[in-house]
Amino acid sequence: MADSHNPWVALSSAELHVEVNPLGAQLSILRDRSGHDLLWNGDPSVWAGRAPILFPTIGEVAGGAYRLGSKTYHLSRHGFARGKLFEVVSASADSATFRLKADESTLQIYPFQFELDVRFTVSGATLAVTTLVRNTGKENMPASVGYHPAFRWPLPYGRPRAEHFLEFANDEPAPIRRLDKTGLLAPEPHPTPVAHRRMMLQDSLFENDVVIFDQLHSHSVTFGAASGPRIRLDYPNATYLGIWTKPGAGFVCIEPWRGIADPTGFKGDFTTKPGIFTVAPGTTQSLEMSITPLGT
Repeated sequence: MADSHNPWVALSSAELHVEVNPLGAQLSILRDRSGHDLLWNGDPSVWAGRAPILFPTIGEVAGGAYRLGSKTYHLSRHGFARGKLFEVVSASADSATFRLKADESTLQIYPFQFELDVRFTVSGATLAVTTLVRNTGKENMPASVGYHPAFRWPLPYGRPRAEHFLEFANDEPAPIRRLDKTGLLAPEPHPTPVAHRRMMLQDSLFENDVVIFDQLHSHSVTFGAASGPRIRLDYPNATYLGIWTKPGAGFVCIEPWRGIADPTGFKGDFTTKPGIFTVAPGTTQSLEMSITPLGT
């Protein structure tokens, strides 16, 4: 539920209604023009998330800690942004920007001066989300950032759960990656679950956690059943895509990332972590995503 001290920010068009929680700058409600809820409701007995922002890491760091030069810092899965209150720096009827700045608590676990802006804009049937990672310090800043939106599975259009699939813009023939039992990226590749651009969704796919595409051929995917409305998600500059649920749960997460969990056995410096990007002083890097209900 919305916090009375930090109310959710509502954005809308004739075709879409969106609400964003300043805690974590988390997209929390997404409704189509008919009032159907398309986003998971955050039921804490199953999974309390809805669409968290992942920063400055994606997934686990080995042993829950990372090394930077001669120092070691402890960081939990997916970083800290999702648990932080963002400032609402601008808000209108169809657009809002949320900002998180480095403070004493973040410097203890991530020793960099940063600004993290998340901008939501509704236009017609599309919600566009842009996250900007700005280095306000004086040294290079290694970082990762990702999205984690959870869509209702099945979608609220009367089609059976078992008929839902993801359809990629292009075929995805490359092997996928999985996590080991400690949440680190396992070295072994696995055959792609995508055939003729479609990945049929079934709980067995997620018994070993997330399905990771690390050699993407597509920059968009649609989710739904063969008949009835779907959702299209565009991720023009993501370098990885994760697909995840808890088996049996009423949601599936489609997660564009710029970053990935530490590989099994990784002991290197944080600046050499696979998937990391470097933000030079005074510059900004971004991650973009848009969500569009189709046929509603």
